[in-house]
Amino acid sequence: MLFEFGLQSSLLLVFFIHGLVYAFLLYRKGRINETRADQWLSLFLLLCVLYISPWMLGFGGWYDNQPYRDILFYVPFQQLYFIGPVIFFYVQSLLNPSFRFGKKECWHLLPGLLYLLFSIVMVVTDKLLLKKYFFLANGTDPDFDTWYQVTGFISMLTYFILSLRYYSIYKKLIVQLVSYAEVVMYRWVRNFLMAFLIMLVVRVTFFILGEFLNLWYGDIWWYFMVFALIFYYIAITGYANSVETRVPFRANLVSYKPTLLLEQRGPGIDENQYTEDANVIDIVSDSKEQNQSSELVSQWKPRLEKMMQEEKSYQDPELSLTQMAKLLQTNPSLLSMVINKGFGMNFNDWVNKYRLEEVKSLFEKGEHKKQTLLSIAFECGFNSKATFNRAFKKATGFTPREWLSRQ
Repeated sequence: MLFEFGLQSSLLLVFFIHGLVYAFLLYRKGRINETRADQWLSLFLLLCVLYISPWMLGFGGWYDNQPYRDILFYVPFQQLYFIGPVIFFYVQSLLNPSFRFGKKECWHLLPGLLYLLFSIVMVVTDKLLLKKYFFLANGTDPDFDTWYQVTGFISMLTYFILSLRYYSIYKKLIVQLVSYAEVVMYRWVRNFLMAFLIMLVVRVTFFILGEFLNLWYGDIWWYFMVFALIFYYIAITGYANSVETRVPFRANLVSYKPTLLLEQRGPGIDENQYTEDANVIDIVSDSKEQNQSSELVSQWKPRLEKMMQEEKSYQDPELSLTQMAKLLQTNPSLLSMVINKGFGMNFNDWVNKYRLEEVKSLFEKGEHKKQTLLSIAFECGFNSKATFNRAFKKATGFTPREWLSRQ
């Protein structure tokens, strides 16, 4: 097989091979651990290595020699309409254990499937029916037609925005539901979306430069090199980040309101089946729907205070709103409303308030002279040093050691 090993082709080849290896490793990891997110990331990396293939093979001499030139022209290496949906599905599968790829999700793949069909029509028409160039009579690769590149970019930008909105909903929801929100914020999702945003920014930069400068083939190679570096970072970091989602929900990207899903258990019920909570968890503080009856707040606020002060439920490092709702035989949505309206804070901050009060109480008793600050934090319900330090500084404006030095 023809391949000319020059500087440009060889550098892209390195990333091409590594991308394929990581795509295989992630797919294998996903199959073994039954983690759908790894399989979606594997597909994303496969799309990325295909994306850089025309420039890698082009510098390898394919555009100048037949039949390799026709392979580049007729095989749709750049699947722009698939990249966006795959990213969106990846983010959902990372953050939501209830996410499943179903018939509704298939519609997101329709533009990509239509482009594949268009590519098949081109091959059949030119190679089998007419036996001459018809669709490719202008001698250019259809993957780089302006209409396809522009609409493909719009597709990727749209799904980036949807993914970012989904992550934003998740972050605002999680602080209402668990007392260990810092642990499950999943910084990797933020970093992944930032990396993809850089891909988009670099792409639009070259779009704009192309309008004002006469960029030649070698100049555009730098874009594909940057693209390769970014997806290589995503491959390495994504493989190392094992995210375990715990809170099933259904997000409404329009109303910005998620619905908490409750896991169904019992004979004859398959694992991972969920039913919707009767109410919607409010995550927008000024929502009119948060104006619930003050009678409910008056009724439930003392019960919640008693549960925390007498039973010291906050000492459980994995305390969740759902867990408290089960103990109190009510629904999470009601408790969320009571905590938001009655205490003026989200669930995560509310639980940490009691934890910090006990920490300060132990400090006053001199416990910090007998044991480490971290052991005191663990005793009071914090599950990590970072979470403890952030919560303490958020509440007092000082780190634990700074606060002690001022006493």
